[in-house]
Amino acid sequence: MVSDSEVETSTLMQEAQNAQLNRYRRSTGALHLDLIRKNVDVRVSSASDDSGRDDSPERRDWTEEGRKWLELGEAVLKEVWSDARDYLQTNINPKHGGGDSDSWGSTGGQGGRSQQQPQTNQQEDASTFFRDGRRRIDYVLVYEDAEGGARKNQEREKTLIRTVSEKRIKKHETWREKFMTSLMKAGLHMEEETEIAGKKVIYFIKLSAPFSVLCRYAEELNMRAPLQAHNNPSTNWSEVIIEHLHLPNLMAEDVPNKPLDYFTCAFKRSKIDRFLGSDNPDKYFTSTQRSRIVYEILSTAAFGKTKKGEIGIERLVEEGVYTAAFPLHDGPYEPPRGPLDPSRLNPRQVLYHYWARWGKWYKYQPLDHIREYFGEKIGIYFAWLGMYTGWLLPAAVVGLLVFMYGVITINQNTPANEICDSRGEFIMCPLCNERLGCAFWDLSDICFNTRISYLFDHPGTVFYSIFVSFWAVSFLEYWKRKSASLAHHWDCLDFQEEEERPRPEFAAKAPCRERNPITGVREPSFPKSIRTKRIMAGVGLIFIMMSLVIIFIVAVIIYRVLVSIPLFRNDTLRSQAQAISSLSGAVVNFIIIMCMGRVYEKLAFRLTTWEMHRTQTDFEDNLTFKVFIFQFVNFYSSIFYIAFFKGRFVGYPGHYHHILGFRNEDCSAGGCLIELAQQLAVIMIGKQVVNNAQEILVPKVKMWWHKKQVKMAHKARTRWEADYQLIDNEGLFQEYLEMVLQFGFLTIFVAAFPLAPLFALLNNWVEIRLDAQKFVCETRRPSV
Repeated sequence: MVSDSEVETSTLMQEAQNAQLNRYRRSTGALHLDLIRKNVDVRVSSASDDSGRDDSPERRDWTEEGRKWLELGEAVLKEVWSDARDYLQTNINPKHGGGDSDSWGSTGGQGGRSQQQPQTNQQEDASTFFRDGRRRIDYVLVYEDAEGGARKNQEREKTLIRTVSEKRIKKHETWREKFMTSLMKAGLHMEEETEIAGKKVIYFIKLSAPFSVLCRYAEELNMRAPLQAHNNPSTNWSEVIIEHLHLPNLMAEDVPNKPLDYFTCAFKRSKIDRFLGSDNPDKYFTSTQRSRIVYEILSTAAFGKTKKGEIGIERLVEEGVYTAAFPLHDGPYEPPRGPLDPSRLNPRQVLYHYWARWGKWYKYQPLDHIREYFGEKIGIYFAWLGMYTGWLLPAAVVGLLVFMYGVITINQNTPANEICDSRGEFIMCPLCNERLGCAFWDLSDICFNTRISYLFDHPGTVFYSIFVSFWAVSFLEYWKRKSASLAHHWDCLDFQEEEERPRPEFAAKAPCRERNPITGVREPSFPKSIRTKRIMAGVGLIFIMMSLVIIFIVAVIIYRVLVSIPLFRNDTLRSQAQAISSLSGAVVNFIIIMCMGRVYEKLAFRLTTWEMHRTQTDFEDNLTFKVFIFQFVNFYSSIFYIAFFKGRFVGYPGHYHHILGFRNEDCSAGGCLIELAQQLAVIMIGKQVVNNAQEILVPKVKMWWHKKQVKMAHKARTRWEADYQLIDNEGLFQEYLEMVLQFGFLTIFVAAFPLAPLFALLNNWVEIRLDAQKFVCETRRPSV
């Protein structure tokens, strides 16, 4: 006699199994569902009869295709049992209350029981969860179907000849199906959402990792787990000093929901009950940790032959199988309307309200919140940028004082006074060939230029040069201390990169295979001899580009000479001829520098890709070397010329040196320092203005264009739709490059322009807010 509870249990098990199969149909669009169901039924029957041994006749008769679907059936069956158990606990166990909402988010009722869905936290966006309101969305995969999905429901006509486009679409479908199968085997839960956008359909595949999967991969990745909470001491040296002086600290702010500091150790599943917070599985792993684990699964999941490098989500995005893959933001960034209640803000709103807004320009950065939400790499960048900006303050103040000293004592400069008072006493030789119209001139004509030159060339400049030398060394040493402190605070001291997988482009184009000595798996490889030849060709190209920079410098020199000739002929503009030609030449040189920089960055990327580096680290190291070497020559070569070479090869009256028929340019009687200051100011300030304008306008233009391309029928109503309309995060390479070049301007040439730290300080205050808004508001959440 079968009891009612057994009947109900059997019914619920069948519901969970059907829900799982329906979920697979929605998520992958896979074919052969009848075969999967048959496999599941066979495995259930085998399990019940205890005949599932490897030597059974049924198993020996499986074909290769049958074995593949049998493995999938096993994975599906495991998830069915797991989800059925969760389902039974949720719907039958009295302590969880009634309800019939299954774990796959269905809305249908059963047996008249009332439907009840778990409530999400007030701080969390409901659209960051599955339909059941319990499982958090850890990652989203997106792909588009230009034919509206009709191809999924209709069998293609078999023809002898297929177009390249049809074969490509078929290959993408096959890869997607196999990739989804791999993710299911790894234990990920999936849901699919569709959105009509013009003539195409956008598919959103929502992924969630159950607690058991998170624990397994957390142990494999050697992630740190909390043992005990302890006080989080302040790491701001200025905060400590102000507190000792008993002064009000306007820069401090009480940011809500500050992450706690813990004593940690490596995570072990066998000792999970000893870790802090293990009694709450839903909150044990942060959203950043969850997305990191899911990204690891996505990066190692195969969608084809592993020997051909057909592994990982990066390769699929590179091939266009998926248009995007990203973790979700934790809700909108705008705080709710009405009185601000910090307890109701999600982490993204906290970062926007207490960090990214322009009104917080003078506040300390909430580094722990940044690290908790974006990860350690982005946290370290903003920690460095914040400390560097703070250290610029004393350098800017001293530089401003040195400049003001020059302004105050400008009338006490004896050489300038003598030049200004020597009207008609000293007649100087022409500054260009007399046959071109240049005439003799009076020394007093350069009175104004001499006084201006004194502002940047006086005894205080020597002191400031020494001060900046000690400032730079001290900053670097204190940053080492700060970075070590943060590494200890964030548990990164023993951090080591995992064994890196081959880059997607490398795996796709590698001509041969080689066994990995560590993993023992055959992976794509590229002959070292060919790579060495390509690297040498790249080095040759770098020298060619550097030579091109030198050619442009010579061209700017000739430009200045040609511009100064008509100015020297004019009696009114003769005294300002060199200043005008130098300033206009600096502007032309700056335009050339920016254009050359853009061209070379694209060229260096293509060249590094052509060199076929196996891992992303090798690729980035070689790209960084190429770009930094070229940009150093590109930005600093013209300044080096004015500082160390201009005026050294002029000759003397009767024996002047010429280049292309023109006499070599000479410094004015006041020296070349004023021209050096002009050149440095134009390049440094101009670069900052252009970069900030790009950071303000480019993301908005990209977002507008992306939204136009997506063409959704309505405003984004869910978190995955809103995040898909954001632009992809491009990393920190350009940010570090900009700051390194700025630091070079300050430390190498600050004697010629004492106001450089002040402009750098103003720029960095803006830079921090622009970068913060870019990460919080304008780009998708980056993978950790």
